[in-house]
Amino acid sequence: MAFIELKGVSKIYKSGEHELSALDSVDLAIEKGKFVVILGQSGAGKSTLLNLLGGLDSPSEGTIAIGGKDISKLSRDELAEYRASTVGFVFQFYNLIPTLTVRENVALVKEIAPKAFPPEKMIEEVGLSDHMNHFPSELSGGEQQRVSIARALAKNPEILLCDEPTGALDSDTGVMVLKLLLKMAKEYEKTIVIVTHNQNIAKMADVVIRVKNGKIRSIEEQMPLSADEVEW
Repeated sequence: MAFIELKGVSKIYKSGEHELSALDSVDLAIEKGKFVVILGQSGAGKSTLLNLLGGLDSPSEGTIAIGGKDISKLSRDELAEYRASTVGFVFQFYNLIPTLTVRENVALVKEIAPKAFPPEKMIEEVGLSDHMNHFPSELSGGEQQRVSIARALAKNPEILLCDEPTGALDSDTGVMVLKLLLKMAKEYEKTIVIVTHNQNIAKMADVVIRVKNGKIRSIEEQMPLSADEVEW
C-alpha cells in the first residue's frame, strides 16, 4: 500500500450559486521517502492538492489516506492534530514571527509536536548556528527560508509539503535552498512534495506529477538529477 493514497478526490468551492471545481476525481499514490514535484500553472489545482494533503482543507468527495489512515473525514480538531504530528510546511513566504529570534521561531514547534527535534540541532543542520539569536529582519531571504526549513523539519514530520519554496529567491539562493531541502529530507527519511511551476525543479524529483484544470494529466517516475546537474 502506498504511503499517500488519493481515490476519487474532488474539491468544489461554492460562492453563492456558483461552483468552482478545483480538483476533479483525482487518483494518486505516492511511496514513502519519495521526492515528488507537482507541476502546473496558476489555477491548475496543485495548491489545492497540497492543502488537502496537509489537512488544511477537506475534499468534497473521495478519500485521502496517509500511512493507512483516512484523513478525509477528520474533524477540525483531528486535522489540527494530524498537521501537528505528521506534516511539515515550507511556503514561498517564510512565515517567521518577526518578534522572535531564529531559535525561538524553530522552538515553537516543540509546543505542538511531541517528537520534535531540539531547535539547536536543526538550526545547526541548516548552517545557521551563528544566527541563533538573530531576528528575521537581520537575515537574508535565503537565510529566512533556511530557518523555515529548520522549523518544518524540527517537528520530525513524516511528510514535508512545500509550496513554491524558492519562488521569492534569486536563482543561486534558490538552488542552495533546494539542495539543503533535498539533503535534509533524504537524511531524515521524509517524503517530500513540492508544488511549483518551475520545470527545472522537476528534474530533481523521483516522481513528477503534472496537473491541469483540476485533473492529473501525467505521473512520471524518473532518475533524478542533482541540483548541480540542472541548468538553471
